[in-house]
Amino acid sequence: PDMVFAANGGLVVEGRALGARFAYAERQPEGPAYVAWLAAAGLKDTVEAVHVNEGEGDFLVVGGVILAGTGFRTDPGAHAEVQELFGLPVISLTLVDPRYYHLDTALAVLDDSNVAYYLGASSEGSREVLRRMFPDAVLASAEDAAVLGLNAVSDGRNVVLASAAVELTQALHDRGYTPISIDLSELLKAGGGAKCCTLEIRA
Repeated sequence: PDMVFAANGGLVVEGRALGARFAYAERQPEGPAYVAWLAAAGLKDTVEAVHVNEGEGDFLVVGGVILAGTGFRTDPGAHAEVQELFGLPVISLTLVDPRYYHLDTALAVLDDSNVAYYLGASSEGSREVLRRMFPDAVLASAEDAAVLGLNAVSDGRNVVLASAAVELTQALHDRGYTPISIDLSELLKAGGGAKCCTLEIRA
């Protein structure tokens, strides 16, 4: 029922793909469907997951590092699985606010070296990790986080995000990005935004 949220279908890095294994019964049939699609799309090195993971909902690639969320959906064991499969460092971040059930609802990758995020979504230790890794990060307000303004898609310059995230839009502009604001209020009713609908194929 939720396949419009394509980001949750898997993780693709350098032509290798890990399919999702969903936490809830309602979405579990999506996992094999995504694996089949990824393989049919030419990603021959497509692997079915052992541990519960919800794809790019909880795995975000920043340069040569993968930020990995846990706390509500993705099993911590999936973090080790991803690191072993892709050979990239995986940084575990613990989500503590159920409104931000996936990492991509509380953190947006802006380019290969920077992110935007909401402090209140993660544990104190995870916030400190983010502070150290991204000292120049764009910090979102509670209001902009609540409308899933951080569930955004960036090509490194242009950032597609919810028009309701007014302060975040201005902050991105001030940092030299080009915000592209879209009315995503209907998707917000289902707990999603632009990123939830986008699975990046890093072939």
